[in-house]
Amino acid sequence: MDDLTQALSASFALSKEPNSTAAPHPRLAQYKSSTAKRLNYVNHARRLADGDWTGADSDEEEQLEAQEQGDQPREAPEEEEAEEGMEVERRKLPKHYSNQLMLSEWLVDVPSELGRDWLLAVCPVGKRSLIVASKGSTAAYTKSGYCVNRFPSLLPGGNRHNSAMGKDYTILDCIYSEVDRTYYILDVMCWRGHPVYDCPTEFRFYWLQSKVQETEGLSEIAKRNPFRFVSLQSTDCSVESIHKSLAAEYSFSVDGLLFYHKQTHYTPGSTPLVGWLRPYMVTDILGIPVPDGPLTKKPDYAGHQLQQILEHKKTSSEVRPVDSWGGYELEHLSTPSLIIMDEITSPS
Repeated sequence: MDDLTQALSASFALSKEPNSTAAPHPRLAQYKSSTAKRLNYVNHARRLADGDWTGADSDEEEQLEAQEQGDQPREAPEEEEAEEGMEVERRKLPKHYSNQLMLSEWLVDVPSELGRDWLLAVCPVGKRSLIVASKGSTAAYTKSGYCVNRFPSLLPGGNRHNSAMGKDYTILDCIYSEVDRTYYILDVMCWRGHPVYDCPTEFRFYWLQSKVQETEGLSEIAKRNPFRFVSLQSTDCSVESIHKSLAAEYSFSVDGLLFYHKQTHYTPGSTPLVGWLRPYMVTDILGIPVPDGPLTKKPDYAGHQLQQILEHKKTSSEVRPVDSWGGYELEHLSTPSLIIMDEITSPS
């Protein structure tokens, strides 16, 4: 019996003393860790909403960013300070709002459970934007963290009539289409002060759809909502669903397909749990038949583009931060004009 007790004690941290209600629960450490992580998400969302990055946590984040980017602190010579002061300020300005979006990687290593465990979203042509609605105003940030617009919106916290004294704030991952004056919502990180970073994709997408439907007037242009906010639809990744998505007609110009793992949390940075393909790549990469149409017609540069992706794609299994300007691995290979120029100027 003593041997059994010792074995159980090693595995479950049991005590030989009688059970006591005053003693810590054996799972307390795990609970505290989970709670601390949850509180970090709450604090992070609040900082994005308030723009307040003072405090020890902010300093630690800055040190971590510097380590990840390999930056070494140095003192600029006095004669350089006057000339480079404005440039330094410009570089420092967006650091807290950069690297906030969860970015995709090329889906070249196709998961065997794609049809069962992944979701698909068809994305419009546009600019990726971080939207922060708080304190009666709505701000749009680029991937690299620059605030490019500030306006009222009907998002919770987005205008002075629904800000509820700063308690309501909303953080969204969007694609902005200048042609449509529309922010197409890809994902939600926080809605009305409730962060959902640590919720699975499947729940975030469902919650986003329900909240957008509840918000009257969000998809219409008005004085208090000068830009439309429309949530993108998602579907499963069965062969039938992919085929249907590629055959459908859309109110926007289609840029590509994003594949999300159903269970992944929203984690800023480049992650293999979010995959990206251009529609005309589906047959070559996924090996499934596609309908003939404008989305699946291969451009002249398709073969060269795919060859470059396969040659330069790095295998990865974890989230990686983007660089200081918001770029991520092989991002330039998504841009046809650059592909064509590379093909023209590169030696044969």
